[in-house]
Amino acid sequence: MGGVFVVGSINQDFVLTVQRRPEPGETVTDARLTLLPGGKGANAAVAAARLRARVTMLGRVGEDAFGRDLVENLSENGVDTQHVKTVPNAPTGSAFITVTPDGENAIVVSPGANRSFGPEEVDEAAGALGETRVLVAQLEVPVEAVERVASLVTGAGGRFLFNFAPARQVPESLLRLPDPLVVNETEARFLLGEEARDPTELVERLLGLGPSSAVVTLGAKGAVLAAGGTVRNFPAPQVEAVDTTGAGDAFVGALAARLAEGLSLEEAVPYAVLAGAAAVAREGAQGALPTPEEVERLSSR
Repeated sequence: MGGVFVVGSINQDFVLTVQRRPEPGETVTDARLTLLPGGKGANAAVAAARLRARVTMLGRVGEDAFGRDLVENLSENGVDTQHVKTVPNAPTGSAFITVTPDGENAIVVSPGANRSFGPEEVDEAAGALGETRVLVAQLEVPVEAVERVASLVTGAGGRFLFNFAPARQVPESLLRLPDPLVVNETEARFLLGEEARDPTELVERLLGLGPSSAVVTLGAKGAVLAAGGTVRNFPAPQVEAVDTTGAGDAFVGALAARLAEGLSLEEAVPYAVLAGAAAVAREGAQGALPTPEEVERLSSR
């Protein structure tokens, strides 16, 4: 079977580095603006490709200069873009990100062309999807498209890695297809309707929703995996956080890359934890995505 197929968003990121975020009605000056390629789908695709996976992406951009540049960027990073199309009279998706000195971020997204495709466009790529080993999808694109692509890939024997982000309502049937379902603690509580719980309990309860396996990412604390009747914690190495924007996407891309190689979840998750940790050491999302050598350096610490 083929490698990694990503169905997801492609955004232009506008990153504002600020000393602090403004209070309501307040203006904060002296911010530093950086324009970077982004989108959770594109980030995961580049992350997997940078870690030497064979990656194809399905997505949409607007009929503007941002869209052209973002597709070119994907190609330059080794991602097959034959299923990335331009939507006439639509803006490319955009994300407006503020980053504070502690590396934490707040993000507002304008979906633009990312919401301009559905099951019909997915079916146009059915041939490639039927050969996919690992499908990656998130929720910055229409849920109907995610449902269709997940059904096609799992029906053909492929694996569905569902990064439930950003959290939103989805059909219960969709939650029975992932292997694994990947969430952070906030997304886990959204799905479960629960307040604060121990991460081990969260990940076990997620299996009750139907996925074959589940991973809860814990930021600087690593991740916890529930699979095969067991729960395992994988701690993250200590690193100095500069920008956490791309950490989750680095984790997902690395996990997909390893699973596409045929590794087990127990082998792939600790590698993905290292990739996520490496990604917080630099600014931006795609610019901070690590190479195999950078992940290896962290593993030897």
